[in-house]
Amino acid sequence: MILVVLSIVFVVLSSNSIDSHFLKSPFVMKIFLKNRLIHKASIICGLTLIIIGSVSCVKSNDDDLQTLTLTSWRTDDVEQMNRINAMFTESHPNIKVNFLPVNATDYDEQTRNNLQLGTSADILFLRSYDKGRELYDKEFLYDLTELIPNLSSYSPVPVKAWSTEEGITYGVPSVGVTHGIYYQKSIFEKYNLQEPVTWDEFIEVCETLLNAGETVLAQGIQDSWTLYEVIFSGLGANFYGGESAREALMAGELKCTDENFVEAFRAVNSLKKYFPNNYETLDYPEMQQLFGTGQAALYIGGSWEISVFEELGSDHSKIAWFAPPVLETADQLQYCFHVDAGIGINKDSKNLEAAIEYIEWVSGSEYAQSIMDELPGLFSYTPGSMSLSNPLAQKMLDAATTAALTVRPMCEKLSAQDPAGNNLMGTALKEMILGNYTPETAAAFVQDQLDTWYKN
Repeated sequence: MILVVLSIVFVVLSSNSIDSHFLKSPFVMKIFLKNRLIHKASIICGLTLIIIGSVSCVKSNDDDLQTLTLTSWRTDDVEQMNRINAMFTESHPNIKVNFLPVNATDYDEQTRNNLQLGTSADILFLRSYDKGRELYDKEFLYDLTELIPNLSSYSPVPVKAWSTEEGITYGVPSVGVTHGIYYQKSIFEKYNLQEPVTWDEFIEVCETLLNAGETVLAQGIQDSWTLYEVIFSGLGANFYGGESAREALMAGELKCTDENFVEAFRAVNSLKKYFPNNYETLDYPEMQQLFGTGQAALYIGGSWEISVFEELGSDHSKIAWFAPPVLETADQLQYCFHVDAGIGINKDSKNLEAAIEYIEWVSGSEYAQSIMDELPGLFSYTPGSMSLSNPLAQKMLDAATTAALTVRPMCEKLSAQDPAGNNLMGTALKEMILGNYTPETAAAFVQDQLDTWYKN
């Protein structure tokens, strides 16, 4: 509008007559109806006021617009999160949300440093249990207890993951994730393979594929967190005993060196013969690429990777999924359904009121449904009637209905200090796969390091 009015001023200054199209403007016609002999200078002054008013209006809108920054460890989700946040802005037109994720391996340290320096994002994705709690204990996070609608209607398990013992909740319980095994349908059809239920059946499938010259498992060890968070936590739970064993480990009633946990180390170690030849240097994105482009038959992964595989051309028409194999057919599945992401507010945010509006929105059904639609495999904890449209995500959720649920074994209490249990597990499992540890010595390494600080 400013450019148009400036053009009109130029015409007035450079012509002895006023353009007839300009006179058709209702605002200007009113002026001329009062006095057809009005001087050019008066016109110019009036137009100048219009310009000033227009500038003032634009400036006012800019002043009213608040921009929130949201950070996460999910760097694959930029487009999806931008679409989700655009939905928020539609109903909150004075608030814009910029999604600025950080690589997962750098996220915890960078988030902590930014909070200490006063340069943190307004809204933060929070790890569950120890890592999120650390930020609250250091007084970086805002108390959300009275802000989350229907907090009492949430399941107590995810609420506990972002709450203190005193009942202060500092993170919206947002999403959980599962773990299991993806496979290429065409390769299974080629060798007439069926989805395995037991561990022995799973190993038989792997042997068949290996003997046929296929790349069996698209796993690498460059990013060692995948060995612990995905393979050990996902597949190992059926060996170490799931939630009851995890709680006993925290209580000091069991140790990593007890036979059930060592057996889980052995199970992971037995899979390395099915890894690709270059598994030592294969990093996380390369693992996804290897499976998502159909170059490997199987992939031990997380539910959050569905959208990654879709972008690589492997949707549910090409790939399928099965739950972690149990030891015996009659055994109940010990299913790692991890409380993955909460959402919190930087206590020192300069946009606190806008941040609170955003937190209230992500606590609601619109956000819950949109994140499950945009990012299938992220399962919302928000109370309400949401639906799943992705068949892979639906199968993962269905597996939970008859399973005994657990979370990753080192996430609660055992990673509250350094050396943190989750890091120790990644190191131990990587060294075991490389042949530097046996399953027994890998388990002993973790326990010995935990014993330097963890006292129940």
